[in-house]
Amino acid sequence: MIKNILALLLTLMSPSVLAGIKDIFKDENGSTNWQHLANWTSGTLIIILAIVIVSLIVAHRRLRKYNRQLHNIRAELEDRVIERTATLDSANQQLTDSNKRLAVEVDQHLNTSEQLSSSESYIKNILASMPLVLVSIDAKGLVTQWNRKAEELSGIAATSAIGNNLWSVYPEVVLTWEQVTKVIEDGETYTYPHRQRGIHFYDVTLYPLRGADKQGVVILVNDVSKQKQAENMLIHNEKIASMTELASAMAHDINTPLQGMLLDLQSFQQLLSKQADTDIVGKHDVKLLNDLLSDASDRAETVANIVKNLLSFSRGRNEEKQQQQVTVLLDNAVMLASDMLVLPGDLQFNKIAINKRYQAQLPLLNCYATELQQVFLNLIRHACYALETIPDNKPPEINISVTQEVDSIWICLAHNGAVLSDEEQTTIFEPSLSVILPQRDVDSQKRLSFSNFIVTEQHQGQMAVTSDLEQGTKFHIQLMLDVTY
Repeated sequence: MIKNILALLLTLMSPSVLAGIKDIFKDENGSTNWQHLANWTSGTLIIILAIVIVSLIVAHRRLRKYNRQLHNIRAELEDRVIERTATLDSANQQLTDSNKRLAVEVDQHLNTSEQLSSSESYIKNILASMPLVLVSIDAKGLVTQWNRKAEELSGIAATSAIGNNLWSVYPEVVLTWEQVTKVIEDGETYTYPHRQRGIHFYDVTLYPLRGADKQGVVILVNDVSKQKQAENMLIHNEKIASMTELASAMAHDINTPLQGMLLDLQSFQQLLSKQADTDIVGKHDVKLLNDLLSDASDRAETVANIVKNLLSFSRGRNEEKQQQQVTVLLDNAVMLASDMLVLPGDLQFNKIAINKRYQAQLPLLNCYATELQQVFLNLIRHACYALETIPDNKPPEINISVTQEVDSIWICLAHNGAVLSDEEQTTIFEPSLSVILPQRDVDSQKRLSFSNFIVTEQHQGQMAVTSDLEQGTKFHIQLMLDVTY
């Protein structure tokens, strides 16, 4: 608007316009009509002033509008600044919190790293100081671990072994690559014994090692030489203790036929002395002498068999295992018991009912027949001593059953005599104290340690006892079939 007014003024002020205006305001005489010019000029100025005022009003209104817009923009900018400031403060606070958390995590990470480093060092020290040989190899047969015991046994330093092929480093190793690959493929632990020069015994165990991207085997070699020696000594001591029990039992068995033999010899001498005085020998006397000799011979044969069994045990085992029918051994043990056992009190063996329940078509058992038969005889002797006292005055009986369960022969010998106490059930298979305390008598009817030794050690079987008033006393024996020891 102002530009337009200025343009109009400039136009009016131009010489041509002024010349034209002068012509308009001249009168008839050619003189200037100043009154008319002044009126026109004031009118024009009023118009221009009005236009200027209108323009100013419009400009003022526009200015107010622009001021309001500017105010709104400023308020909006202030709000944005406040919002951005708040956002920045929140971001700064979050950043500060994140920095704090990061610092805590860094501290924890450093702490964890120190603990891992300490644990790794500790584990390495444990592995290095283990009393067992520990060697680990990867799937290619390269050594990844070689502890101090392995260094001592092989004479090879860990620095020389790690990273190299096991069989190249130590060709004398008692291990094959086929065994290693089988353990890796099957993922199962494998253990086998190794004997060196007859005096050193080792248990070699292979453990499969599976990681995220690696496979291998950990080899543990345990020197069990002292353990084997201790076990052999324990077995030897148990056998000595059990032999004492056996000798005590045999002494009772031998005493009766010997007493009978002495009685027969005394009677024989008396008859001979009588016949020497009379010089007359009758048929009755000859028959009596023959009967005495025959009875003495039978008793001597019984003593000889007992002594033979005792000597067989005392010398140790020389024979190999044989295929035997368990039921035959049990029947023989029953017959030997009827001929040999001398029972205390008024109880007689032929008054005891022997009930047998054998499963048909039982397989043969690979065993030491003499020793196993002695076990059965000892069990029958133990039962006979218990049958001295029978609850409720029932008739004495011994029940023998033999069955096959999967790969085992199960033998059960039960009787209805006096039951065993809890303590007796616990200690019945332990060696007696006769070796440790020689002054104490061996209670042969209460101990079955030698029988347990024969079953568990010589035949790798199991032996147990159960005893109560309702079921009576039962001895259970499990013997494995088709196992070569």
